[in-house]
Amino acid sequence: MVVEGTTRYAIIVAGGKGLRMGSDIPKQFLTVQGRPLLMLTLETFHSFDPSMLLILVLPEAQQEYWERLCREYVFHVPHTVVSGGETRFHSVRNGLQAIEEVLIGQQVSKSTRQQALVAIHDGVRPFVSHQVIAACFEAAERDEAAIPVIPVVETLREVYLPHPSQRGISRTVNRNRYRLVQTPQTFRLSLLLDAYAQPYSDAFTDDASVVESLGHPITLVEGNRENIKITTPYDLAVAEIL
Repeated sequence: MVVEGTTRYAIIVAGGKGLRMGSDIPKQFLTVQGRPLLMLTLETFHSFDPSMLLILVLPEAQQEYWERLCREYVFHVPHTVVSGGETRFHSVRNGLQAIEEVLIGQQVSKSTRQQALVAIHDGVRPFVSHQVIAACFEAAERDEAAIPVIPVVETLREVYLPHPSQRGISRTVNRNRYRLVQTPQTFRLSLLLDAYAQPYSDAFTDDASVVESLGHPITLVEGNRENIKITTPYDLAVAEIL
């Protein structure tokens, strides 16, 4: 279990433009059962731990629209809105800076600040279970870095670029050696601050890859298969069923 008194935060990153969804409305604002996806995600974390500070990272151009949605849907889950950056890396870094400012403003000692735990989650993954969130925090408390994953159930092939359509340049690989990565990716704050002090690299595909570049190992915990990232019309249809 997470040590009592350990401060927990969640950074919800929502920078989608809806291009793959084929919509003029950014995907995080599309509705499932009459509620915007982003609200469902924030409600999931708030119901897990109402005392946890939620940092919502949104492009500055979308913040007025979000405020209007909050009024329209009478949305009262407490959260702090932070402007996104050029990439996900920069958006997460902005979220971390906001957490640091909160802790400093509360006059929390540096040693205590460094022990805080931070979960970073995709705004369009509203179906993460409380069990998975708890497992990620517990593993991060112990090992400093934890991410949820699920097994690959379909046959997996490695393709040799740049001509994947040609014969003879792909091969089946052992799917048991691979996992599909989900969020929330959860870390000790001190470790995240060190990781995100690095210059940006195209190799940073998620938060774990940023931390891993420091040479720090990543603990894997079991995710839940319903925890899909909603990015296409098919995903949205599945979300309605879920």
